[in-house]
Amino acid sequence: MGYLEDLMGKNEQIMLTTRQHWIMVIGALLVNGFFVLLLLGIGVALLFLVPVLGWIPLALAGVISLIPLWRLVADWLHWQNDMYVVTNRRIIQAQGVINKHVIDSSLEKINDVVLTQSALGRMLSYGDLEILTGSEIGVNLLRRITDPVRFKTEMLNQKEGMNEMGAFDSKARRTLAAAAPTAGDIPELIAELDELRKKGLITDAEFQEKKAKLLARI
Repeated sequence: MGYLEDLMGKNEQIMLTTRQHWIMVIGALLVNGFFVLLLLGIGVALLFLVPVLGWIPLALAGVISLIPLWRLVADWLHWQNDMYVVTNRRIIQAQGVINKHVIDSSLEKINDVVLTQSALGRMLSYGDLEILTGSEIGVNLLRRITDPVRFKTEMLNQKEGMNEMGAFDSKARRTLAAAAPTAGDIPELIAELDELRKKGLITDAEFQEKKAKLLARI
């Protein structure tokens, strides 16, 4: 079981997972790769221009070039491990390779979402999402994530699904609170519950659990 799966609560499902766009890794590759080649080039040049120094300049350049090379590896590892997740309960922003930093935004507390895409971002399918919440965090900014339109759509769909679940639970509580529910009430509730299952808003296990409770009232 992976780290993200360990974060899931009971009956919580991962609906969509993404990360920053690959352009972020390309930028790190170009910058750090340039410095590696530059340092090695200087070492080779000094090897021929100042032969009295022997292999010392090249060896020194090789050692120093390990710094941008390590920076490149570190950037790639962070890109690989920094994840943005939509579940049926919340938005998760998990960062870090060994030391982890996780930010949660409950779907219930999301007030608005601002999507920003440049012309290049639209062509390559990346952009920034600014999630405005009613929590202490206030604003959760996801920078240059892959396919932000799909991420935003899935997030809003899951939020709407939570509202549907809330409406169903409220109706179920009212029905079951009655001293004697009518014969058609329970089957109607089960049918509505099945629709929520088909939409992926609840798991099969949740469906069976709630269905059993409803059938117990007949």
